[in-house]
Amino acid sequence: MANLFTSFTLWLIIVLCTQTMHAMPLWPGGRSTRFYDFKLQTMKITKLCNTRDIVTVNGMYPGPVVYAQEDDRVIIRVTNQSPYNATIHWHGVRQRLSCWSDGPSYITQCPIQTGQTYTYEFTMLQQKGTFLWHAHFSWLRGTVYGAIVVYPKTGVPYPFKFPYEEHIIILGEYWLRDLVQLEQATLASGGGPPPADAFTINGHPGPKYNCSSNDVYTISVVPGKTYLLRLINAALNMENFFAIANHKLTIVEADAEYTKPFTTDRVMLGPGQTLNVLVTADQPIAQYSMGMGPYMSARNVPFQNITSIAYFQYLGATANSLALPAPLPSFNDNLAVKTVMDGLKSLNSVNVPKEIDTNLFITIGINVQKCKSKMSPQSCQGINGGVMAASMNNISFIKPNISLLEAYYKKINGYYTEDFPGVPLKFYDFVNGAPNNIPNDTSSLNGTRIKVLEYGTRVQLILQDTGTVTTENHPIHLHGYSFYVVGFGTGNYNPQTANLNLVDPPYMNTIGVPVGGWAAIRFVADNPGVWFMHCHLEIHLSWGLSVAFIVKNGVGELETLPHPPADLPRPSTFPAEKRKELFNSSPGKASCSNEYSTNSSGKAANFLSEVIGLVLPMLLEILIWARCFAWEACIHPLHHLEGSSIDIEVREAIATFSTITF
Repeated sequence: MANLFTSFTLWLIIVLCTQTMHAMPLWPGGRSTRFYDFKLQTMKITKLCNTRDIVTVNGMYPGPVVYAQEDDRVIIRVTNQSPYNATIHWHGVRQRLSCWSDGPSYITQCPIQTGQTYTYEFTMLQQKGTFLWHAHFSWLRGTVYGAIVVYPKTGVPYPFKFPYEEHIIILGEYWLRDLVQLEQATLASGGGPPPADAFTINGHPGPKYNCSSNDVYTISVVPGKTYLLRLINAALNMENFFAIANHKLTIVEADAEYTKPFTTDRVMLGPGQTLNVLVTADQPIAQYSMGMGPYMSARNVPFQNITSIAYFQYLGATANSLALPAPLPSFNDNLAVKTVMDGLKSLNSVNVPKEIDTNLFITIGINVQKCKSKMSPQSCQGINGGVMAASMNNISFIKPNISLLEAYYKKINGYYTEDFPGVPLKFYDFVNGAPNNIPNDTSSLNGTRIKVLEYGTRVQLILQDTGTVTTENHPIHLHGYSFYVVGFGTGNYNPQTANLNLVDPPYMNTIGVPVGGWAAIRFVADNPGVWFMHCHLEIHLSWGLSVAFIVKNGVGELETLPHPPADLPRPSTFPAEKRKELFNSSPGKASCSNEYSTNSSGKAANFLSEVIGLVLPMLLEILIWARCFAWEACIHPLHHLEGSSIDIEVREAIATFSTITF
């Protein structure tokens, strides 16, 4: 047995060396490597007069901030100590040649099972700004989320007035129910989800909610100083307005890309979107409200309508003074949303693809499937006794039971088809009509259908909202890319009348497709892999409002998808009876583990598996340090930022969140 153990260990070291050392190409130029250690774990939290367990990272809600600089390599080891399977997605990170680290469950990886570890590794190549990380399994991202802040290279200034201080503001939602169980119950009912029990600002509901008079986030400001607020919407099922009483917000960055300065009284962020805004404390000394309220563009959908309040408090103001209210728009103020979107322009002229190789037209919207005869009324609580669904080009995406990226890379057949239509199956009055011949037939097709793009394809994609059930603003996120938002408008898209901006459109990763309207985006498909595109309202994703793109390899190492890392969570092969129970499909095929959680049958049950579980993290740690010394570029996240103008609280936070201490 000892010889077997020794032989196995040596073999594992060789595999790890070859797998991890070449998992990503070494980009030219100097950079640093930042290390973080994430532990998914439950913690008790008391809010809204109630104590319950929530899933967090490192016992923090919101989770730790990931700090880096442009072109840095980031290595984050995620150990799952929670009762649920999980993955982490690095929202807005373009993952150049690191598709295996993108994170959406069943798209680029199997979930990390309870007790397992997976190391995400990516480079912030030519990226800087404010990003979001969050869980990408079930509805865990309702509590598992945090900010990513990437600073410019040393010596490179901001293209706007340097702020006195910077503050991260994360908008969220809070439920008194377990979110994984809530998703299961919602899908089992066939209806829609209940509204959140509260909105939160940096995890705090604010004084308008029960038992929350002291659960308020506060920023202390110096009169006359200018502050940079990094706004992030991490809400689960709601788009949100944000405003500060009596203060203007000047947008200088959207989705981690600089913009021409645009000043407004309020902004709207869809889930996943980020905005950097400058605020000057130029008002009389007082306490002012920072307000977060709902933007609900759909009809007849229940939602939380109590504003979350934080304080923008001037030094010298009394802590118990009455806060002036923030001027939030009404919940359905579409004009307020359009006004801000109209004002977003790239800082400089940009290289928008002018010649297009592939034109795609994708409708997005809500559907209602017919209730099958064998289904109970308890499972048909959608509109008109049906089952709620959502679709792109009237196809509801069915999540596979294996990583699509792994199936594609290993040429495993039977999990998806490459026939997603590039145009709607039927053209009709999208905003006012229904996709089927019968006017009240609102059903959609089901399938795991993928769109394939050749490397280097210049793509124009029209996203068209539909009124099959209700028109609605949909925040659509594309993984692995940013894209130019060259146009948007209301009504049905008409290429003859659409006014496209090909000079300085904003460069974004999440676009709010206007209610009853359309958005036109352009990008070059030059990042090989499997990339998810979906609505970032989580219930819509659960209902199937998504699609995946395969971008094929180009020529050479820098245009080729690397092989999978050694510690990629592996699919399992279940016996026929067990597979039928879990996945209702044929026996003997590789599949990810149990949908929501890992019971004893999914854990290591033999000596070899236990050895892997014990030895793999140690070997990965050794290899990481070996690579550090080889690059001569592995540093504590604090060191590369010393001497910059980051305030002491931020620098202390960087040191706290790092896994390396000196």
